Amino acid sequence: MVKQLLLVAGLLAGADVQAAAPQAAPRLYITTEYSPPASMLDGERVIGYSTDKVREIMARASISYSIDLLPWKRAYTAAVQRPNGCVYATTRTPEREQLFKWVGPTDEGEWVLLGRADRAYQLSTLEDARGLRIGTYNGDARDDYLRSRGFQVDPAPNDMLNPQKLLMNRIDLWAAGLRPGSGVMEQNGWAGKIVPVLVFNRIKVYLACNPAIPDAVIGKMNAALDAMDRDGTSRRLERKYDNWVQRKPAEAEAGQGIPAR
Repeated sequence: MVKQLLLVAGLLAGADVQAAAPQAAPRLYITTEYSPPASMLDGERVIGYSTDKVREIMARASISYSIDLLPWKRAYTAAVQRPNGCVYATTRTPEREQLFKWVGPTDEGEWVLLGRADRAYQLSTLEDARGLRIGTYNGDARDDYLRSRGFQVDPAPNDMLNPQKLLMNRIDLWAAGLRPGSGVMEQNGWAGKIVPVLVFNRIKVYLACNPAIPDAVIGKMNAALDAMDRDGTSRRLERKYDNWVQRKPAEAEAGQGIPAR
């Protein structure tokens, strides 16, 4: 009888230990868009300074993951719908706040109205652009921001169509996202043709994760990023792409443009 009681007690204790064991971290399905030099393809591997930061976060936090490069709306929707989904680089807006758990900020950027170099724009504030046709990327944060404020937007299914539309006078301005010091104009052959007209917002971008991902996992990722910022890893990964030059024009035609969605 004593042996039976001890056996039962041991089984119950084992069950308690198993119940108390921490939940295994899910394998994260991470998505992004083609947005060089933040995220782009090298063969079949996704690279870029934002991508390298995400990979370093996962390595330090000991989290398994995969990264897929998709059109922005598909990348964003995957993170909204999949319990293990995350998407970068995502602008944190009030409308999106409750849709995700947030890791970051991973980077900063500016929302800029870009115009033709041969036009004389007189814009001191965003309000001065009211009535002008503003090219946006369908479904991104800038499109939502301008549309909700009643501006005349002309959304494109591919952000890289907007510089072409601007140069062909099909739109008056292009609402783009730029990192301070970015060489995107020179890299794409737009220098001297397209110029910044007005910075209308300064934003921070994040790795945005589905709310089903455990808080402990989000905490580990944020702690890893904090350590990367402190020890200089984040800046080192950014500098790695300072002189990156787009080598395949066809990729730009298939891509989604400039980061900070």
